[in-house]
Amino acid sequence: MLELRNVSFKVTDDEGNEKEILKNVNLKIEDRFVAITGPNGGGKSTLAKIIAGIYPVTSGQLFLDGEDITNKSITERAKMGISFAFQQPVRFKGLTVRDLITLAAGKKISVTEACTYLSEVGLCARDYIDREINASLSGGELKRIEIAMIMARGTKLSVFDEPEAGIDLWSFNNLIRVFEKMHEKINGNIIIISHQERILDIADKIVVVSNGEVTNYGEKEDILPSLLRNENTKFGCVKL
Repeated sequence: MLELRNVSFKVTDDEGNEKEILKNVNLKIEDRFVAITGPNGGGKSTLAKIIAGIYPVTSGQLFLDGEDITNKSITERAKMGISFAFQQPVRFKGLTVRDLITLAAGKKISVTEACTYLSEVGLCARDYIDREINASLSGGELKRIEIAMIMARGTKLSVFDEPEAGIDLWSFNNLIRVFEKMHEKINGNIIIISHQERILDIADKIVVVSNGEVTNYGEKEDILPSLLRNENTKFGCVKL
């Protein structure tokens, strides 16, 4: 379980003006699949990066399974079982897909095992296992490879920051199927930052973040209908 207690995050601009991005966020995440949504600039991605340890909190505390992780680095949190997937996956020249999955697993694994993870995300292992992580891979392929890495890690908490960003409709449809399968099989918790109705629809609970605050949190069945009714407002989500 992940718990945030009175978490705030402030930044200072070049002119010395202070801006509060997150304001006393209190949140408990213990369901298998939680989606965080809300208007652009509301603080969603900042919240995700604070959970991963990319940004330090200005004040407040974070707990993972009861242990205070507030001052732990991104590396320490990764070792404790937190994974983070960026909007735009990083390309690593010189490394193959097999290399990345092996690194993610944290141990030597067989080609068969690595291929199994690729198959789980809908990629033909034979075509991808020895490919280099370079510009020849599309955004959708990279995102599915990134998910295969997270599955290989077997983490307690997997955080995805707008996984639909920059991919086409075909890739998005495949991504949805991957998340549905991941939802069924993963033992840990999944947090996805998203505006997409189809991603919100496979979540157990939805968190709405606006102006740096949690404005709503509850069961998908209670939250999603109100978001869809207001799809033309700042709280709206995107249908695909």
